[in-house]
Amino acid sequence: MSTAKLSLNGQEYEFPVIEGSEHEVAIDFTKLRAQTGAISYDPGYGNTGSCKSAITFIDGEKGILRYRGYPIEQLAEHSNFVEVCYLTIYGKLPSAAELAAFQKSLTYHTLIHEDMKKFFEGFPPTAHPMAIMSAMTVSLSAYYPDLLDPEVVDLNIARLLAKAKTLAAFAYKKSIGQPYIYPRNDLNYTEDFLHMMFAVPAEPYKVSPVIARALDLLLILHADHEQNCSTSTVRMVGSSQANLFASIASGISALWGPLHGGANQEVINMLEMIHRDGGDYKKYMDMAKDKESGFRLMGFGHRVYKNFDPRARILKKAADDVLDELGVNDPLLGIAKNLEEIALADSYFVERKLYPNVDFYSGIIYRALGIPTDMFTVMFVLGRMPGWIAQWKEMREDPATRINRPRQVYSGATERDYTPVTSR
Repeated sequence: MSTAKLSLNGQEYEFPVIEGSEHEVAIDFTKLRAQTGAISYDPGYGNTGSCKSAITFIDGEKGILRYRGYPIEQLAEHSNFVEVCYLTIYGKLPSAAELAAFQKSLTYHTLIHEDMKKFFEGFPPTAHPMAIMSAMTVSLSAYYPDLLDPEVVDLNIARLLAKAKTLAAFAYKKSIGQPYIYPRNDLNYTEDFLHMMFAVPAEPYKVSPVIARALDLLLILHADHEQNCSTSTVRMVGSSQANLFASIASGISALWGPLHGGANQEVINMLEMIHRDGGDYKKYMDMAKDKESGFRLMGFGHRVYKNFDPRARILKKAADDVLDELGVNDPLLGIAKNLEEIALADSYFVERKLYPNVDFYSGIIYRALGIPTDMFTVMFVLGRMPGWIAQWKEMREDPATRINRPRQVYSGATERDYTPVTSR
């Protein structure tokens, strides 16, 4: 086994070097503090491996994303979201019988307890759908026991995946003051969600196959993305042996931030601003290069990808196909394409590898599907749900897991004596 040497205060220490299945190299600092009395300092954990995981592989330099070894391009072309859920959570592509049984479980666990409708009624009309999603998800733990029996764990996984789309659709209906639409067992996962979102009582609603497939694709592309902010939150909360529903609710809260799950909403806001200003996209590209302008180009660049985000390549084509099929002429898409064209040719953006990421096109597609902007992050929740579950399950089953407890470098006042208030 190879080792790395650390020299500290005139003394040398050796630490093991471990290698992943794709030849990623890491220095094992598990015993750093015990051996040296020092800790590593890494704000944002950008250089810290918090776990070993077999779920997702990313090579940001080459623009590679794989779930359980399968390239995202192949899954996007040939698979569907339910199959990707099974793959992500259980580590293999299901047989026909396994897929049918899994699909059935996601169909017949979609209803939520009737009492939970009272929870929805307690939220004000202005409540953000993400606040409702987080609260309702953790509320599921009040109805379903958290037992370590594998059969119960699998049942709760199916319950959560099935009910998530019901909770999301009910959150939307609550926000617009419409009656809740109950799920239908004759529709597949994405069709049923669209039905609950857009159907109204006493009026027939026909789900468009084009829209259903586009939504399925979006969910697949968001299924997992390694140790990002929300996924790491799920693992951290789960490391205390918090139940599945509480752990996932914490991930929803983490995803809510505009720097994470809210990024595609920020893209739409930016495109709308440019459109309102006459559509002069060149003006804003110039502003993006001027640090004094205060303008930030949303949807370009990524913390991980230093090449083209592979999900953005897929969504770029999907956006064209969906808008053509639906006959949508969205001026924001034209602005988006012009921004991308400049970014891919302008040396300023090329040298900084500021390529469009997945958020750049996902918002355009959601708009075309009729999904309002404040529901974009909720859609991210539905897509990321299998990844969070897979990460939670992997963490719970790993005997090496211990409760997460990061350290800090204290920078406050040194010891001082208390002074009574009368003397201050």
